[in-house]
Amino acid sequence: MIQTLNLDSIEREPVDASTKGFPHGAPPTPLGEIGAQGWHLLKGSLPLPQAVLKDSALAHNHAWMRDFTQATGVLLAPHGKTTMAPQIFAQQLAAGAWGITVATVHQLALCVGFGVRRVIMANQLLGAAAVAEVLRLQAKHADLEFYFLVDSLAQLRSIEAEAGLHPGPRRLSALLELGVTGGRTGCRNADEALTLARAVAASQCVDLAGVECYEGLQLNGDSAHDAKFVAELMRAMQEVAVSCDRAGWFVGSSIILSAGGSAAFDIVARELPTRLSKPVQTILRSGCYVTHDAGFYERMLVNVRARSGRDWEAREGLRAALEVWAQVQSRPEPSLAILTMGKRDASFDLGMPRPQWQFRKGRDARPRAIHNDAKVMAMNDQHAYLRLPPDADVLVGDLIGCGISHPCTTFDKWRVMFTVDDDYRVTGAIRTYF
Repeated sequence: MIQTLNLDSIEREPVDASTKGFPHGAPPTPLGEIGAQGWHLLKGSLPLPQAVLKDSALAHNHAWMRDFTQATGVLLAPHGKTTMAPQIFAQQLAAGAWGITVATVHQLALCVGFGVRRVIMANQLLGAAAVAEVLRLQAKHADLEFYFLVDSLAQLRSIEAEAGLHPGPRRLSALLELGVTGGRTGCRNADEALTLARAVAASQCVDLAGVECYEGLQLNGDSAHDAKFVAELMRAMQEVAVSCDRAGWFVGSSIILSAGGSAAFDIVARELPTRLSKPVQTILRSGCYVTHDAGFYERMLVNVRARSGRDWEAREGLRAALEVWAQVQSRPEPSLAILTMGKRDASFDLGMPRPQWQFRKGRDARPRAIHNDAKVMAMNDQHAYLRLPPDADVLVGDLIGCGISHPCTTFDKWRVMFTVDDDYRVTGAIRTYF
């Protein structure tokens, strides 16, 4: 299935001073024309703080994940909640992604509206409005392939009751979710899962399409621990899938086995593929790979590459495509600089922004590496506290470029992000829909 997205409405949308990061005094500009304006981050065209995406790193990451999935024989439905940017969804699909993952029916409707036709909602479908909207979308788009998660008889009965009020031309498709004790959603053991699978198989409106889990929240970065935990969870999924297959409960020409997360996708790719009576589609749902980061996921990628063999360990890893730039607005103490960015601008839930670059107009032709000991220690809503050696050559007015940890919670702070080349010339912009 070729999924070509229609981005015309985004390209035509005017961007103006009501959007954070838009140049002061610039006239409203269609988003698709931003790359032709001659703006340049380092030459003062853009107000600070500013989150930017580096074109070269994005292209590299698309190719890296395409090569990884092809080498391991798995499919990819990247989680759209990471960016909520249809323009990036289009890039991911063009790079070979099977479909897009979402977390809510709102996100599903957004994807479908732009032309995505394969969607996994890695969450429970629940509630009258949500079920009605899914049925409406399926009735309107005959080519829509949509899957949601089911983990309880109560949820299944609720869906059946709502679907009975809105009969549609097609049945719904569910993935049986397997969870872990103390974790988030999902059946806690095989007996519970198989009882639910039997009920789904007998449903008048829901088909059982496969089995799913999410392994990410139980990982701690210890490679041996993570490998053992994920491998055991994959085996538990396989056992449930084999039992469902033997019972003839799966509907359709193929069976989906899916796990998500960006921290241990290599283990999933090795351990989850399973031989069943029908062709199996093993689908990863990693989302953060597309921009990567300079914190949590960079540390996790070290383990991914080490576990994946010499070729992947020797090969360049993913690149951090997302940076947040700010200005030094005060040097009130010898070991402290205050930056013009804060919690409203950059993620902080999995670590503070990591200062990487310094640029001083009139001195630097290109950004230079900042002092190794510079570290953001805390942030307020609009300020960051940069600790550095007393003799560090950092002045009021200097630009500081930071890598971030956990891209998801930086993207949701920006309605528009400018894309830049390696010299920080603005090449375009992407629109987010949080």
